[in-house]
Amino acid sequence: MGWMARAVNVFRHERLIDRLDDELAFHVAERIDELVEGGMTPDEARTEALRRFGNYTRQRERTRDMNIVAWLEAMVGDLKYGARQLRLNPGFATVAVLSLALGIGANTAIFQLINALRLRSLPAVQAPQDLASIGQGPEFLRNGWGSSRHTAFTYAQYEALRRSQSAFTDLIAFGTTRFNLTRSGEARYAEGLWVSTNFLDVLGVTPAFGSGFVKVHDERDCSQAGALLSHAFWQRQFGGDPGVIGREMYVHGRSFPIVGITPPAFIGLEPGRQFDVALPICTDTLFALTPDRRRFDRLDAWWLTLVGRLKPGWNVERASAQVRGLSGAIFRETLPPSYRPSEAEKYLKNQMTVEDARAGLSSLRRRYEDPLFILFTVAGLVLLIACANLANLLLARSSARQREMAVRQAVGASRGRLIGQLCAESLLIAACGAMLGLIVAQFASRALIAFLSSDDSPIVLSLSLDVNMFAFTTGLALLTCLLFGVGPAIRATSIPPAMAMQGGRGTAQFAERQHLRRALVVVQVAISLVLLFGALLFGQTLRNLMTLDSGMTPEGVLVASVDARLPDLPPTHRRVVFDEMQRRIAALPGVQSAAQVWLTPFGGSGWNGGVRAPEAPADQAKESWFNRVGPGYFATMETRVLAGRDFSESDTISSPQVAIINEEFARQVFGGGNPVGKRFKRDAPAGETEEEYEVVGMVRNTRYNGLREDVRAIAFMPVAQE
Repeated sequence: MGWMARAVNVFRHERLIDRLDDELAFHVAERIDELVEGGMTPDEARTEALRRFGNYTRQRERTRDMNIVAWLEAMVGDLKYGARQLRLNPGFATVAVLSLALGIGANTAIFQLINALRLRSLPAVQAPQDLASIGQGPEFLRNGWGSSRHTAFTYAQYEALRRSQSAFTDLIAFGTTRFNLTRSGEARYAEGLWVSTNFLDVLGVTPAFGSGFVKVHDERDCSQAGALLSHAFWQRQFGGDPGVIGREMYVHGRSFPIVGITPPAFIGLEPGRQFDVALPICTDTLFALTPDRRRFDRLDAWWLTLVGRLKPGWNVERASAQVRGLSGAIFRETLPPSYRPSEAEKYLKNQMTVEDARAGLSSLRRRYEDPLFILFTVAGLVLLIACANLANLLLARSSARQREMAVRQAVGASRGRLIGQLCAESLLIAACGAMLGLIVAQFASRALIAFLSSDDSPIVLSLSLDVNMFAFTTGLALLTCLLFGVGPAIRATSIPPAMAMQGGRGTAQFAERQHLRRALVVVQVAISLVLLFGALLFGQTLRNLMTLDSGMTPEGVLVASVDARLPDLPPTHRRVVFDEMQRRIAALPGVQSAAQVWLTPFGGSGWNGGVRAPEAPADQAKESWFNRVGPGYFATMETRVLAGRDFSESDTISSPQVAIINEEFARQVFGGGNPVGKRFKRDAPAGETEEEYEVVGMVRNTRYNGLREDVRAIAFMPVAQE
């Protein structure tokens, strides 16, 4: 009989007994018939047959033991006995299960997020284990224009690497953006991707409807390459109509044919973010307001991430070695002409690396990975406290069962068998806590995602249960069972029966049991103190961030983004439209002031470059960050002007170039003091004249993209002089 059949018999006990009775009765009847044929009477034959057969009950048990898995039957019996014990003690069972459910649920919730961001392979992608991304080596210099979450490389670097590499079957490039889908009026944004036209081919993704991008000959005008829609956006925007294939859709006021719908499970290459519309990279040239803002052509526009599919026989280490060897030639070929000599020297030392991309590339992973592991550690300590508390409860409970354990040992039960029964009871508690913890985890993980998400930056993660989740929860249940169940079980069966029957008070065993319980209390207090001090440190960090002087007052400030590309207005008319919008907004009831700004503080976008005093050599330029703002911006943000004046209506395109700098800029470029009236130059591409600015004001130091960043040198220029 096979192992499977023997295991099944454990759960079909009555059916097995009936079958064995029938089989044994058949053998006895057959022997009776043989004896009757030999000349005995039926009664004599029956008596003789039973005598030769032996003890009927013992034979049946022996045969039954051969037809089942004995250890499995013992475990099932122990679990049933444990369930009865817990049913008789509902208060203890409830406290134990709820304690574990909260601890296991917290750990599982955080693991669920880590699993979704790091461990789970990209869905709907063919052989994701072969995907690898191109990364940046240490001390990587990246000066210029960065305008998305993925600002690793330029398009020129993508082309150069694609031509020269031999580790990948092909490379793709992608960048993130937001597309305005309305023709006029209030903007209606969709999460967008810029992708190379081989995007689906390299990933091995077959569209659910339609096809991939149309091949084009002129990459400077590829509007006919089409638009690719995600399945979720297609359902939401078009009601799942298959007839949208070939239909025109508007993106930033331009028309693109819809060429395909991705599969439902495909989310792109960025776990945590879900794209709506994907356009070819080359279409970026169609949306640039001016030729100098075409990132497709600029050597200093960092807006793309590169991913490739490794060739058979290649691994990440081998590919990384090959790409590092190509880095020098690639960066020499793509050196931006605007870099000053010191920047060019550092740029030419840049190195590319290759990293595993089977789980995708997520900005959320970089942002939240460390906090998630810290939370994971904290949740683990909470679970340890719960286990120590349960172990103490079980020790106290075992004291009341001393006589029971003594009697059972006295009548022949082995100590190992008793330990197994007690551990089965603990395993039931752990299993119930784990199952309830899975439910708690679903609510907790979704609540955490909702807390981190915003309307402008929604987080979309697949939190479905998978093998990783079940394996983690099962392992956690077994671990907790070992932590709180085995020790008390061993201690409960360690007292000799005679001593237990006498009460056991004052004995060495009783003292040892008390020592164990005190040790568990010490462990609980120690871990609780660690968590308390950790909470105090986190609270202090939060307080520091809340009280950190960012140089501005964001409370009460509302940000409204305006997309002025749709009407195709010339720059002079566009300025009139913006000024009129600002005037009308400032006139609204409840609005104290309004101003214009290019880059919203803490918005993620950046603009930097080299600056120097006119008399300073070019190789002594300092790095500065820039922004363009309108009159009244500093009053709106409550940023104090320390010297000079604010921008005014007289600062126009025809007036001299002026700037307002912060204290750090004044310190680095002018050595401190009052900088009003001084001048500085901003680096320009080779062959172009450097722009010179007169400083008309100085403001307090403000943060640029985050509260945790060091104070940066910042120069503000008027929006009207752009």
